Amino acid sequence: MFNKILVANRGEIACRVFKTAKRLGIGTVAVHSEADRNALHVQMADEAVLIGPAPAAESYLVIDRIIEACRQTGADAVHPGYGFLSERAEFAERLAAEGIVFIGPPPGAIKAMGDKITSKKIAAEAKVSTVPGHMGLIDDAAHGVIIASEIGYPVMIKASAGGGGKGMRIAWNDQEAREGFERSKSEAASSFGDDRIFIEKFVTEPRHIEIQVLADRHGNCVYLGERECSIQRRNQKVIEEAPSPFLDEETRRQMGEQSVALAKAVDYASAGTVEFIVDKDRNFYFLEMNTRLQVEHPVTELVTGVDLVEQMIRVAAGEELSFQQKDVSLEGWAMESRLYAEDPYRNFLPSIGRLTRYRPPAEGTNGNGTRVRNDTGVYEGGEISMYYDPMIAKLCTWGTDRYEAIAAMSDALDGFEMEGIGHNLPFLSAVMDHDRFKAGNLTTAFIEEEYPEGFRGVDPNAQMLSQFAAVALVLQTIEDDRLASIADPRFAGDRTDDETERTVRISGWNIPTKLHRDGAGYTAHIGDSPPMAIETGWKPGDRLADVLIGSRHCSFKSDPVAGGYRLRHRGVDLTVMVLSRRVAELAALMPEKLPPDTSKLLLCPMPGLVVKLHVSVGDSVVEGQPLAIVEAMKMENVLRAQKAGVVAKIPVSEGDSLAVDDVIMEFKA
Repeated sequence: MFNKILVANRGEIACRVFKTAKRLGIGTVAVHSEADRNALHVQMADEAVLIGPAPAAESYLVIDRIIEACRQTGADAVHPGYGFLSERAEFAERLAAEGIVFIGPPPGAIKAMGDKITSKKIAAEAKVSTVPGHMGLIDDAAHGVIIASEIGYPVMIKASAGGGGKGMRIAWNDQEAREGFERSKSEAASSFGDDRIFIEKFVTEPRHIEIQVLADRHGNCVYLGERECSIQRRNQKVIEEAPSPFLDEETRRQMGEQSVALAKAVDYASAGTVEFIVDKDRNFYFLEMNTRLQVEHPVTELVTGVDLVEQMIRVAAGEELSFQQKDVSLEGWAMESRLYAEDPYRNFLPSIGRLTRYRPPAEGTNGNGTRVRNDTGVYEGGEISMYYDPMIAKLCTWGTDRYEAIAAMSDALDGFEMEGIGHNLPFLSAVMDHDRFKAGNLTTAFIEEEYPEGFRGVDPNAQMLSQFAAVALVLQTIEDDRLASIADPRFAGDRTDDETERTVRISGWNIPTKLHRDGAGYTAHIGDSPPMAIETGWKPGDRLADVLIGSRHCSFKSDPVAGGYRLRHRGVDLTVMVLSRRVAELAALMPEKLPPDTSKLLLCPMPGLVVKLHVSVGDSVVEGQPLAIVEAMKMENVLRAQKAGVVAKIPVSEGDSLAVDDVIMEFKA
């Protein structure tokens, strides 16, 4: 076994590897950029080495600096995590030349499977079902358009060395193929240092299902079931689960056996993932093999009981697998939600800043037998940087069946407190509560189809409005009791008012309410709704209100505002005012403040870097015309004209770093 492992990565995956290494009694070394000097993975490690400036190309992607860190600390093995250098054969070869063990597959397997064109040819030879497409190199955008037309639209344009949704575009016509090729090529060059592109047929109504394989250096290889990864946005996975609600046992066996055959064809050794597209008739087609640990590996660990990081370490140390295929079983159901620093109300644009509040739900087994796990690399008070991937955490739950796992995830999301940046917690809650998701009727177009105009929050039904009103009424009453006890301590805990009458203003409605005290609890009468029994231990100042409404336990995020509370629950975000009857009458007469007119401005929608300006002052533009490209968190975003006009002013230049809502261009009609 190894004495000391260096993790050539950052964030939650570095923390994840450290946890297993420490459990095995192995020393740990973190590497970090200047931006990550105070990061959680640095704090967790036994030793830490600074390897360069913030940009990954000057730190985490510099092989020489990783090797020098190994020399400084005496690390005898390196775990690459995922992303960065994890699928660079050159990295594994350089480590081997230095006598340092790479905790991953052999360089030959990385080369064979890391190139998507080569991997598809090998897969076909290994009798793995593959997607029709053009596996040769493509010269330029014009050549790409010709090939796409020959394959037949829609097509998927992909970076040969890609992964994580980078360098991927779907094209439905020649124009989209031309532009998609250029954007994919540019993203591939900046993300992977390899701008080769290939094109394949895009399968309609597809599911993204992947098989986890594990192989040792003695010829043994097993598959550990599948993961359903169909809930995606911009080709980036958002929610994963194991097993898939779609596969039957025979399809699972066929996919697993083909995955093992592919792994053996390239002498694979370590944990790896074979990704498939599955159509509505359960026909499956090989996409790629990821020669590394996957982001979503925790759901496989939860249903199999196998620590994949431990197995990677043991395989790298030369040990044989301690189990065979017949020993693998899938128990229960697991869900994973990826928490991203993205604002769902601004079309999921990246968000950066300080985590002023970060309180995940407690990990471990709940009273009902469900389990919660949170893999993270951040902490309260830490910074979310523009230089790296926007993922904050991976929240996972386990239940005896899919229904339990979803219910546990909904509760865990409700109890996850995060403030200071835009994040996708409300969107994840909305998906968990979506009827189509709960039914398991999934495709990779789920988000696009169910939220075609983007996420605008969840529209509450009448019952939920009543619950929000009742909770706000109870919180305000508790607050009033506290203020009364401060004013006259004789009344502390001894309020005798049997009934309180208020008006609750919510979603533009003024609702008459009454609240009765019932011992330690309350009975709320909200308009014409049935009475609700409510109990809570909430105290003024708490940001999370755990409430029992009838027999149902709920968690509401609560923030005080003038005259009431901002409450958030299950993707619903409402400001609820609790007013006296007279104040409510007067409030209804107050005029609304109109937002400023920004129709003649192009505003930066996210913090990022201006990569390209397509127009100049004086140019006439038409609706839909590209105006600028802003890069944020490793993704290029094309900003287009919303209407025709003339460019009057451009106060920025290419290479400038911008904040949200900085003006990029001004127009005149």
